[in-house]
Amino acid sequence: MISTRVFVSPARQCLLRGQVAPSCRLPLSQIRGYAVSANDKVAKFKGQKGSDFLRQGKYTVTLIEGDGIGPEISQSVRDIFAAAKAPIKWEPVDVTPILKDGRTAIPDEAIQSVRKNFVALKGPLATPVGKGHVSLNLTLRRTFNLFANVRPCRSIAGYKTPYDNVDTVLIRENTEGEYSGIEHVVIEGVVQSIKLITQEASERVLRFAFQYARSVNKKKVCAVHKATIMKMSDGLFLNTARDVAQEFPDVEFDAELLDNTCLKMVTDPTPYNDKVLVMPNLYGDILSDLCAGLIGGLGLTPSGNIGDECSIFEAVHGSAPDIAGKGLANPTALLLSSIMMLQHMGLNEYASRIQKAIFNTLAEGKALTGDLGGKAKTNEYAEAIIRHL
Repeated sequence: MISTRVFVSPARQCLLRGQVAPSCRLPLSQIRGYAVSANDKVAKFKGQKGSDFLRQGKYTVTLIEGDGIGPEISQSVRDIFAAAKAPIKWEPVDVTPILKDGRTAIPDEAIQSVRKNFVALKGPLATPVGKGHVSLNLTLRRTFNLFANVRPCRSIAGYKTPYDNVDTVLIRENTEGEYSGIEHVVIEGVVQSIKLITQEASERVLRFAFQYARSVNKKKVCAVHKATIMKMSDGLFLNTARDVAQEFPDVEFDAELLDNTCLKMVTDPTPYNDKVLVMPNLYGDILSDLCAGLIGGLGLTPSGNIGDECSIFEAVHGSAPDIAGKGLANPTALLLSSIMMLQHMGLNEYASRIQKAIFNTLAEGKALTGDLGGKAKTNEYAEAIIRHL
């Protein structure tokens, strides 16, 4: 049986009734719990430089090194930031899961660190498959209400793939959809999983997508959906997108079916270069990895999870325990995610300088890790980037 508390809100009760109730779609002016006006920035960074002796004018950033190769690639980031004299003081924390009231939870010290600093950088965390504790990545998103996952996908000079000049951005709603975690056994051999879509969460991520498009000079926002089949849930997301689009007349809006987008993207991704794609949770999980494949894989793809109070930037590839400690890991994804973090914090000068050094190192091709076709160790690749600063 499903616990009755799961369906306490009117939006969730609509799922039970099987029809679109008037309360399921309200005028946007009536649901300002998360949303703001088009001119007010969603999820603005709230951190400030430290004035105490220890921080000496630096921003403190929580560092979650992660599992497997995580400590190695995190050290590369720290070395490069130090060489670039970025005003960052790292605060390492342990996120080994604990049980609290029978549920997987993040240790209190780690939670307090992220909330205090408003921003974190995270290496890869191992996730048990089909058993064990709940995904720590999912737990982090829920703990800090990280409502948007941002994945820029941009071709990198020096690393040849079948596709050239890819330059698009995917934004994924991060808190609900098929990943809401509302599942139960109906009878033995029959399991039901509920897809949850709310107008409030949809508006929040859609408004962020339009503001993000403005900030990176993308001319269009495209909502990806399957409202032809899931008429209520995806229909609510799509209709909310159309409403929000009216507040951004300077940004073009269109919508596409998920399967059409996948087909067109792998046929020719360049028409998406002027677009920010925004979509519900599961679609974003699949399509963002598809786009990562266009530019060379998850090892070259940055990612940021954005929240109202704090944000976590991460490498989305696996923890690669088979090569941990061998100096073979490629830190590019975590480095590029740290660039996103600096941009989020308003430290654009340092972000541009480090990013240029990374791209120059990749284009030069003399000190690449094995997965990029080279023979360099992790620290040798980082040292090459430092020389290009």
